[in-house]
Amino acid sequence: MYSNLGEGEQLRASERIINEVAQGLRSLEEAVTWFSALEQAEQKAALHEVVRYSMQAHATVDDGREGLLRSGIKPTMTPAVLIVREPILEQMGKIINLPPAEYVKSFRVLLSTFAVADTRRRETKCRGTCSHGWHNLS
Repeated sequence: MYSNLGEGEQLRASERIINEVAQGLRSLEEAVTWFSALEQAEQKAALHEVVRYSMQAHATVDDGREGLLRSGIKPTMTPAVLIVREPILEQMGKIINLPPAEYVKSFRVLLSTFAVADTRRRETKCRGTCSHGWHNLS
C-alpha cells in the first residue's frame, strides 16, 4: 500500500519519518525539522509522497479537520483553508502546488491529516492482522 518494498527491505528515510509521525513514534516538530533541511525539490517530492499515502489511507475532510487542529497552523492560512474542503484529494493537489514559501505549512497540514487517516485505517482495516512493514515500525 504505502511502499513497494519487499519483505526485509529498508524503508526510505522519508517513508520512515512520515510513518513514524503517523504512529506517534516521532513528533511532528522533528519531521518539520527534517523537512525544512531538504532542498526545495526534495520538499516538493515529500509533499507528493504524503498526499499519495493520504490517498491510500482514504483521507477524508474530517481527517483534514482533525489534522489541521494537530498541525499548529492557523485556520486562516492557505493550506488550512484548503484541507477542510471537499473534494479532499483535489484540495490536496492544490496544497502541493502552492508556492515554496507555503511548503512547511503545507507539510504540517498534510502530514497531520495523513496521521489521522492512517491511525483510523490501522485501527479498522489493519487491526490485529496487519503485516505492512510501514505499520510495524516500533
